Amino acid sequence: MDTTSELHHVVVVGGGAGGLELVTSLGNSVGRKKQARITLIDASLTHVWKPLLHEVAAGSMDSSSNEVNYRVHAKRHAFEFQLGRMQGLNRDAKKITVEPLLDESGVVVVESREIKYDTLVIAVGSTANDFGTPGAAENCIFLDSLEQARKFHQHLLNSYLKAEYDAEKKQKHSLDIAIIGAGATGVELAAELHLASQELPVYGLSHLKEKDVHISVIEAADRILPALPEHLSSAATRELKELNVNVMAGQRVVNISPSDIEFANGDRLAANIKVWAAGIKAPEFLTQLDGLETNRINQLVVRQDLQTTYDKNIFAFGDCASCPQPGKEHPVPPRAQAAHQQASTLVKSIKLRLDNKPALPYVYQDRGSLISFRRYSSVGNLMG
Repeated sequence: MDTTSELHHVVVVGGGAGGLELVTSLGNSVGRKKQARITLIDASLTHVWKPLLHEVAAGSMDSSSNEVNYRVHAKRHAFEFQLGRMQGLNRDAKKITVEPLLDESGVVVVESREIKYDTLVIAVGSTANDFGTPGAAENCIFLDSLEQARKFHQHLLNSYLKAEYDAEKKQKHSLDIAIIGAGATGVELAAELHLASQELPVYGLSHLKEKDVHISVIEAADRILPALPEHLSSAATRELKELNVNVMAGQRVVNISPSDIEFANGDRLAANIKVWAAGIKAPEFLTQLDGLETNRINQLVVRQDLQTTYDKNIFAFGDCASCPQPGKEHPVPPRAQAAHQQASTLVKSIKLRLDNKPALPYVYQDRGSLISFRRYSSVGNLMG
């Protein structure tokens, strides 16, 4: 007799680095021992670690060689996988709704489904926050997903080809790339794009030269990498300048047109390619989940044990959750190491829940940061 339906059902929505780590650990332990049923739900079939998307965008990494197939991974690690996007929540019935699956033509392949849970964990990550800047959505490229990173790479190649053709015809042919936001993603993307410009001959581009590609990094704060210690910011600035990247700190963007970027002081910067890498927000659908508490950037508000404030059966972690830090004004920062630590804590907490014991509190431990600039250079601090 199949007793699967009688087991405590842990449903994890979101297969990012944190969500994938959580279901893998739970599957290998309580799932394999038939102590609980573990299900992962994600809108994609495969996973690529989000901090690597800038390498896909620049063309320095083959995404297909770094993808994890959820179905294969689930079979190997004793959890279930369902393809789909979470659409709604009924807390009283302890059910989530998953959107219907459509093919390329918009035809329904799988109808909308309801999935019951005993414990629900939401780990849907974040998207870029353009803060309502005029023209950003229409004229910038975002790097929130593998699809967007691949689209950017194709756009970059097409821009190279156009500039090469213009150079061959002795026409104006500079390629101006502007990255708005100088956090880790923006800074590392600038370095990767510089490397790509050095390899133009590999693509058969003989007329377009490295000096024709101009890369700018724009930051509203008074220094780049504002979340890191100042000495790291200074070191990073030096590294970027050695790569001939134009570092523009203290510049707030107020408007973006197809051809240029306008700043609060009235200055403008011409740019063929504009990438938005400033700030994050959680997906908007979280604000409509049966009354769960969210903050101004759509994050689910959680207690220190990662339980949502209004429902002890629902947890959230990673970028989509706002978790307090004891004795500190700001919540846990939206960083990969935080999601990893939270996943490790949640594995223990969910095992405790199976024995009707309370969840463990989570305390963020800053293990340092490492910013990669090129093949042989990095700046960072480890273990403080």
